[in-house]
Amino acid sequence: MSNSHPMRPYTAIGEIDHVHILSEHVGALINGEEYSDVTFIVDKMRFPAHRVILAARCQYFRALLYGGMRESRPEAEITLQDTSPEAFAMLMKYMYTGRASLREEREEVLLDFLSLAHKYGFPELEDSTSEYLCTILKIQNVCMIYDAASLYSLSKLCSTCCMFMDRNAQDVLSSDGFLTISKAALLDIVRRDSFAAPEKDIFQSLMRWCRQNPKENHSEIMASVRLPLMSLTELLNVVRPSTLLTPDAILDAIKVRSESRDMDLNYRGMLIPEENIATMKFGAQVVKGELKSALLDGDTQNYDLDHGFSRHPIEDDCRSGLEVKLGQPSIINHIRLLLWDRDSRSYSYYIEVSMDELDWIRVIDHAQYYCRSWQKLYFPARVCRYVRIVGTHNTVNKVFHLVAFECMFTHKTFTLEQGLIVPAENVATIAECASVIEGVSRSRNALLNGDTRNYDWDSGYTCHQLGSGAIVVQLAQPYMIGSIRLLLWDCDDRSYSYYIEVSTNQQQWTMVADRTKVPCRFSTAFTLSVRRRPLATRRRAARRARPASRWHP
Repeated sequence: MSNSHPMRPYTAIGEIDHVHILSEHVGALINGEEYSDVTFIVDKMRFPAHRVILAARCQYFRALLYGGMRESRPEAEITLQDTSPEAFAMLMKYMYTGRASLREEREEVLLDFLSLAHKYGFPELEDSTSEYLCTILKIQNVCMIYDAASLYSLSKLCSTCCMFMDRNAQDVLSSDGFLTISKAALLDIVRRDSFAAPEKDIFQSLMRWCRQNPKENHSEIMASVRLPLMSLTELLNVVRPSTLLTPDAILDAIKVRSESRDMDLNYRGMLIPEENIATMKFGAQVVKGELKSALLDGDTQNYDLDHGFSRHPIEDDCRSGLEVKLGQPSIINHIRLLLWDRDSRSYSYYIEVSMDELDWIRVIDHAQYYCRSWQKLYFPARVCRYVRIVGTHNTVNKVFHLVAFECMFTHKTFTLEQGLIVPAENVATIAECASVIEGVSRSRNALLNGDTRNYDWDSGYTCHQLGSGAIVVQLAQPYMIGSIRLLLWDCDDRSYSYYIEVSTNQQQWTMVADRTKVPCRFSTAFTLSVRRRPLATRRRAARRARPASRWHP
């Protein structure tokens, strides 16, 4: 049996789908004089069209041709301004067929097309065109594409353009497109901390822009230059001769530069979200410490007593440390460390960042806390070039061992209190590197494996002898916690009494829950009294259980 349509799309039984035929027939009417009842004129080019089709496809044309915006008789010719014939032809094809070809068009035509999609209310077309523009960004077109994206509030396209410009800041500054960008878009770009070109280059490009746009308010443009980041020579020999800034502004910049701490200056830095920049790929290197090569190699599995880590001696004056130099000044707010954890030892440490290796800012201070294994650290975003990790204590010896170091900027939300993370989820888990360091169990870390169903007389619980010892859980790092949940063994009708203490160093303990005079059963949840408390280790000690047994609950 012959089949005139061998490539028809599959449809369910009882359903007919000939949309492609409909599209072909309606599309054949494009630019045809036959049956047309309206003509659009764009830059002297005529586009015959059909009112009913345009009205069905677009609210704007429905109002223009049949509603309150109607300006003339059905035979009217309508002249359109502020677009190109090429872009309008693309729009007509899209309205008649639902298709548009973008690959062969010039950027100027694509931006006109984007403007029409925005003006006439085609959000899906606007999104699809924006996605295509994201794929063709280059130095020559990124400024004008960003200009359009910001004008039409296209957040994804704006973000992609900004990331491209951040990574190519100096080339963008010297491009012809930078001179034609709008004032609003220009200020958006150069005010970004992540637009990390040398300040002298930014100033000179803004100076060229001001000369290209003499009618704009130049003082507002120049206010976006971070003068204190420029050297005295640049201020005197580059800025002063331009006459675009007053002598007082230059003197104020010199004063700020001379009197401020280096880390307090409003630096610019590279921003590469959600990617570890402490790698050789980004030019990072370990500049201080012993066995440097292991720290940034990305291997977090193969390490033992003899290899796979970097180290430094722990000294009373804390002059030693491990120091990482990033490939360029960068914006970071997240650091991950892997402390050597092949036994039960704990470490204490702090982390500082700097731009010049002279002026340091402490962003993490765990010098008084016991920490182990993976450390997931957050702090307010800062621009830095150097990161220094200084070990202050090791519970086994006088050496600080670090297996891996990562740093990045993350958009992940986090809450800090007194510099410590306030966790939104359970951190007493194996995945978060918590461990049971005291207590009796037939399987290691049974208390933290998340299994709250499979337990009986023989397994699935952790215990300690009443009157001596305790169950002690060590979290990987200090957290600011406000709640704890327990599941007491409940396979019969016994009850327990207990108390809970917390500590950051396993030496000074603070009681946060006292259930010694209350019989307790089943699952127990409570909020720590008064306020959150810093916690690196928690201890639960039972006072009474009926019946008592050493090995069974």
